[in-house]
Amino acid sequence: MNISRMDLNLLVYLDVLLTESNVSRAAARLGITQPAMSNGLRRLRELFDDPLLVRTSAGMQPTERAEALQPAIREALGIIERTVQPQAEFDPAASKRVFRIMASDYGEATLLPALLQHLANVAPGVALDILTPSDVSFADLEQGRVDMAINRFDHMPNSFHQNTIWHDSFSCVFNQRHPLSSDFSLASYLAARHIWVSKTGMGQGVGINPQESMRLGRVDEALAELGHERHIVVFTRHYGVAARIAQQPDLVATLPTRLALTLGGDQSLQIREAPFTVPPFELKMIWSPLLHHNPGHQWFRRLVISCARLPGEI
Repeated sequence: MNISRMDLNLLVYLDVLLTESNVSRAAARLGITQPAMSNGLRRLRELFDDPLLVRTSAGMQPTERAEALQPAIREALGIIERTVQPQAEFDPAASKRVFRIMASDYGEATLLPALLQHLANVAPGVALDILTPSDVSFADLEQGRVDMAINRFDHMPNSFHQNTIWHDSFSCVFNQRHPLSSDFSLASYLAARHIWVSKTGMGQGVGINPQESMRLGRVDEALAELGHERHIVVFTRHYGVAARIAQQPDLVATLPTRLALTLGGDQSLQIREAPFTVPPFELKMIWSPLLHHNPGHQWFRRLVISCARLPGEI
């Protein structure tokens, strides 16, 4: 293949086709006719000697070759875009940019206050649009429609860039009147009534089976390894709700420590380190290679990392 004779627009066509898995939608996104897109797909099939997209009962699906090509093509297009577009310096003080971030309520409660404080001081015109995991797909991130996602990620596409914001442990939160206040031990913890809270990942299923302790998350996995399980009476996906419910005198919530520390001003609550070892977790931020070299995005990523400190360290 002689690249000097190749129409590089075909790479753009292929990227959009693989993202949309639909010729009509891909044509609409690129502002061309469906016959033109179909012709482009024909030329791509000839170029790579592979069907690339095949029709199945579930719609158009990429071949194995197409799936292998997409990350490299996405990176190549990003390099081309950076090459042909002039890079202007980013001026935070004058910027009116809106940064769109997918974050759980854990990320919002622990990171957002410090981030907003810094923005008010150095970039008062910059705004944040916070989206929930259910609002965003990995395709939105890959295409740069969302600036970054901040969450715990067990799996993600290899094309994403990533950085660890911090590691966090687990602490128990309960009312001062709870029996745990005077007898805090593993035995009394197991005898208590518990609030379960966790964030489902992007695209994960719904529903909790209390009998599947090894699928309930780090806290219950750690207990199961010790041969124990806790008595869970309420399941929620919202850390803020769990913290509020923990004000009840007969319930206890085991929460990420950084989130628990945000409740330190509530005199009705006690915060104690979990009475058993729970492996820490990583809070990460991930972003598209299409935005990796954008000056404003680079500035914002540095700001997020600089704000990743415990309360009082700002």
